[in-house]
Amino acid sequence: MPRFSVIVPAYKVQAYLQESLDSVLTQSYPDLELIAVDDASPDACGSIIDEYAARDSRVTAVHLAHNLGLGPARNAGLARATGDYLVFLDGDDTLAPGALQAITDRLKDTGSPDVLVYDYARTFWTGELVRNSLAHRLSEEGPASFRLADRPALLGMLMVVWNKTYRREYVEREGLRFPPGLYEDTPWTYPALLAAESVAVLDRVCVHYRQRRTGSILTTTSRRHLDIFDQYDRVFGYLGGRPELERWRPAVHRRMAGHFCTLYADPRRLPRAARAEFFKRASVLLRRYRAPGRVGAPPLSLSRTDQLRHALMRLGTRRTYRLLSVLRSFALAAGRGAAGLGRGLREAALRLHYRAQRLLPLRPELAVFSAYWHGGYACNPAAIEAKLRELAPRMRTAWICDPEHAPTLPRETSLLRPGSKAYWTALARATYLTTNVNFERALVKRPGQILLQTQHGTPLKRVGLDLQDRPAATPTTDFAGLLRGADQWDYLLSANRHSTLVWEKAVPASYTTLEYGYPRNDPFHRATQADVLELRERLGIPAGSTAILYAPTHRDYRRSRPDHLDFERVLRDLGPRFTILTRTHLTYADSYAVAESHPRLIDVSSYPSVEELCLASDALVTDYSSLMFDYAALDRPIVIHADDWEAYEAARGTYFDLRSCPPGAIARTADELVDIFTTGHWQGSRSAQLRAAFRARFCSYDDGHAAERVVRRVFLSQPNPVPAVIPLEDRHPCPPATAAPTPNPTPTLTPAWP
Repeated sequence: MPRFSVIVPAYKVQAYLQESLDSVLTQSYPDLELIAVDDASPDACGSIIDEYAARDSRVTAVHLAHNLGLGPARNAGLARATGDYLVFLDGDDTLAPGALQAITDRLKDTGSPDVLVYDYARTFWTGELVRNSLAHRLSEEGPASFRLADRPALLGMLMVVWNKTYRREYVEREGLRFPPGLYEDTPWTYPALLAAESVAVLDRVCVHYRQRRTGSILTTTSRRHLDIFDQYDRVFGYLGGRPELERWRPAVHRRMAGHFCTLYADPRRLPRAARAEFFKRASVLLRRYRAPGRVGAPPLSLSRTDQLRHALMRLGTRRTYRLLSVLRSFALAAGRGAAGLGRGLREAALRLHYRAQRLLPLRPELAVFSAYWHGGYACNPAAIEAKLRELAPRMRTAWICDPEHAPTLPRETSLLRPGSKAYWTALARATYLTTNVNFERALVKRPGQILLQTQHGTPLKRVGLDLQDRPAATPTTDFAGLLRGADQWDYLLSANRHSTLVWEKAVPASYTTLEYGYPRNDPFHRATQADVLELRERLGIPAGSTAILYAPTHRDYRRSRPDHLDFERVLRDLGPRFTILTRTHLTYADSYAVAESHPRLIDVSSYPSVEELCLASDALVTDYSSLMFDYAALDRPIVIHADDWEAYEAARGTYFDLRSCPPGAIARTADELVDIFTTGHWQGSRSAQLRAAFRARFCSYDDGHAAERVVRRVFLSQPNPVPAVIPLEDRHPCPPATAAPTPNPTPTLTPAWP
């Protein structure tokens, strides 16, 4: 018996069917059967299905004698299903890479629920990929599985069959089947969710929902859209036969009213001659199934305008409804204009101020810095700013950051609030501009200004123009704007030759590349064991404990932070000698907190300096984070926990296969990770060999003097890199706290922390 039965109906989708079938058969989780149903399609769908069935024994071909529609075609596949769980996929849609593995893992973690709801992304014919806007409702925080009454907001998501997987025994027990006609998902999905004893969610895009330019029935004008009334009749008929579910009537009624209003507002669906009939029939059903009161399940929240629209449709006052729609359009336009008027005047005044400031002379002793999109004092810009004040005390520095990050700034530098008058003055008058991301798009770089782009990590994942074929992995498709920004760079800081080659290809422009190493890693060579012990005490790391810094990166294919490790279990299996410092990626910082409470688990996500966390730890566990390249300069053990490499590679793309040249041992599961530490493999000779090769490739210049080389070249105009790079074999980065103390530790030249 296979784990999954994937049912794919096909009708007039020959251009997309092969891609759809391939997306199932090439899944990394192969325990499946694929039931492809040819709904008497007049094109080549039938022969395509037969070809796949001949090549792969997991494929079952089903041919219907007559075209019956999507619902009956799914029923035909359902009748042949033998898997534990049912997955429905339309013939023009695709499963995301790694989807079935993620689904089966989540099913296991949540106790085999009746229904698992997962996310999807719309794939447009233009190539644009847009994730479901309600993805936040799939947060995996809270109970692993639940009843729908515990999370009624799920009822407000797209009520389709293909964004869920269903336990087959549950479907058979409930007698769920698809009716004929359009909107056949409606009388399946509501009963499936409402009657389920256990529901779970997976915060991951598992389906790519194709938005065809032509040919979609939902964008075709037809009287068949009136089938929606029969489908909701079936839903309320089901509720009427299940008294224990009657409490859901108000919520379903509101969803039905919203569905009717959405369909009526779409000019592509209803023929003009059918619009009056649609409104009248909608009014009849809304009155027939109106629920008395609001007792029972929590109703879905509605705006006052939506409540009024629903009431007018229920009362059948079509002219008043149309008038409201017109007035609403005018009100929205007017509201946008009024709200934007004040902002527009202020922005116009600031733009005028900025233009005026650009007519004034540059200030040769003013340098402006920023990091991480108006974040605090951090990364390469912070290390360069500190070294600049040391080597050129005449210079004045200013830091762009939001007010909440102001406490991280040293007293010697000025705060610039983004968008303020002082901010635009500084951008116009400063001679030196340094950032690790991008400055304001409105920045007009003046002759004589020098812009230093430091970046913020060695690229393992694809960047810049190399993301043109992966729109889901980049926050913007404005690659022309990206290149316009790069044209303003005078210098690009590179940590190694790999980075140089990647950036010059992925972001081609006329900048000068400085292969000087990363200034943020300089403290690794300045700190002493005494500094490390003081840091560990401040963080609360028990004396004598082996501290593991766990720092995974973000995932482009999901919005909320994935839980890769069960910390309580891992710490139990590791034993009392180990402490875990867990640091979430900054993209999840606003929505994530460690739920587990354990004396040897320390959440360091909000700690301002990741470099200090590296110094305080004895080993790093990460997945694909660029932190591994920095940590390698510290020459301490690194373990890679790569539990979703295929999905990560498919979503983002990488420049090399990390598994072929890792900086240390590789774990694919939590059990393997525990084994690596309990057996000592994490600090064994093989791990040391891998780390040495990795350091030689990626840490050529990280010798503790990168910031000085940058300051002397960029700010002091010294042409040659000074000081010279210390050979790798002659470097002595700070040892961990558990190492034997050095006899004469070198004193700290500059504090590594505020």
